[in-house]
Amino acid sequence: MKILMVMTSHDQLGNTGKKTGLWLEEFAAPYYVFKDAGINPTLASPKGGKPPIDPKSDLPENQTPAVTRFKNDEEAKKAFAHTAKLEDMRSEDFDMVFYPGGHGPMWDLAESRDSIALLESFYNAGKLMALVCHAPGVLHRVTYKGEPLVKGKRVTGFTNSEEEGVHLTKVVPFLVEDELKRLGADFQKQKDWQSFVVVDGHLITGQNPASSTETAKTLIEHYQKHKK
Repeated sequence: MKILMVMTSHDQLGNTGKKTGLWLEEFAAPYYVFKDAGINPTLASPKGGKPPIDPKSDLPENQTPAVTRFKNDEEAKKAFAHTAKLEDMRSEDFDMVFYPGGHGPMWDLAESRDSIALLESFYNAGKLMALVCHAPGVLHRVTYKGEPLVKGKRVTGFTNSEEEGVHLTKVVPFLVEDELKRLGADFQKQKDWQSFVVVDGHLITGQNPASSTETAKTLIEHYQKHKK
């Protein structure tokens, strides 16, 4: 079972002068779901090397067991510091792909031709794709048969009210919930900050950081079911 994890290389939070990047829990929790299942994921990002981590995701109140485990795992930290370049990744080399969120992907991966082409290739091949939190926003330029990929599909992602909760509604390039609805998606959600995962065919989406573990587990479960 080969999994590709695609992370952001973007570290500027709009015009605020503040830093952003990957939300650490959304990398660490899925990473260990995969590792504990005997899978060694391939890590990639647009620029390669070490992805930026959103400083807020590393605050004391946002520490989780997976984050703590990552900080004490020299092998994992080394892999994280040396991600491959996204442009070198091919869907045929993997069984599935996972996109962690954080605000960073809204700027780079959402507009990346390499990311768009990769996701379209995975989808056209009938391979599983999972995206959590802000990462479903990365689908906003991804198409299938000339239409938005998400059109008519059940999806979730970081909600308008969650974005309001972190006071970044006016900072992000677009709101994940509004954008996916605009594209014709059937956007589903639970209460803010609760774990929630939606599956539609081979597209799996998670609502927020609390959904990262369940999204990764759902990805593996669906792969194993499909293989039986």
